[in-house]
Amino acid sequence: MNTGEKPVPSQHGLLTTVAYKFGQSTACYALEGSVAIAGALVQWLRDNLGLFKNSAEIEELARGVEDNGGVYFVPAFSGLYAPYWNNNARGVIAGLTRYANRSHIARAVLEATAFQTRDVVRAMEKDSGIPFEILRVDGGMVVNDLLMQFQADILDREVVRPAMKETTALGAAYAAGLATGWIRNTEELRAAWAADKCWHPALDSAHREQICTMWQRAVGRSLDWLE
Repeated sequence: MNTGEKPVPSQHGLLTTVAYKFGQSTACYALEGSVAIAGALVQWLRDNLGLFKNSAEIEELARGVEDNGGVYFVPAFSGLYAPYWNNNARGVIAGLTRYANRSHIARAVLEATAFQTRDVVRAMEKDSGIPFEILRVDGGMVVNDLLMQFQADILDREVVRPAMKETTALGAAYAAGLATGWIRNTEELRAAWAADKCWHPALDSAHREQICTMWQRAVGRSLDWLE
């Protein structure tokens, strides 16, 4: 989250970092929330449990059920990062019953990324005092429409996927272009940006609070698993 020309020391488990600095202009700072396991959890489901052969298949598998069936997956394989910073946490699958099946597990895996993102977003809002209106997403997981809709639902915010999904690589190319003069200014960059698809929240507030409360309970089970 870009916080402007003054660094904002985090009080809610985030990292304060330099976002960028172009030439002699003033540096801009950001709040960063690092999450250890997101897309890697899909790979774990593929490679370690063999529930599908291709990572893209998880969306179809997760769509086989209407919801997570009460199953929550906290992927603290190497501890929990922002905003918890608990090295002794370990992975937990909570809420299992005989009703749960492979589709519920797949859905819980996708939802884990959205829940972790919500944790970071809420911490950013508290640190900065600036409410989010839109979450812009990028990377490999954003091709999953089911995940993107769930992300919008639990954030209660619009989620926007750009036409160019690999934003990190694009940003490095843009920075090089600005440095060499191939790109004249940031206004050119803004003009080049385009949205691919938007998702709007479609979940009632009571249900949202219920599932987010259950996620926090599952996180609580994972904390300090190791002594």
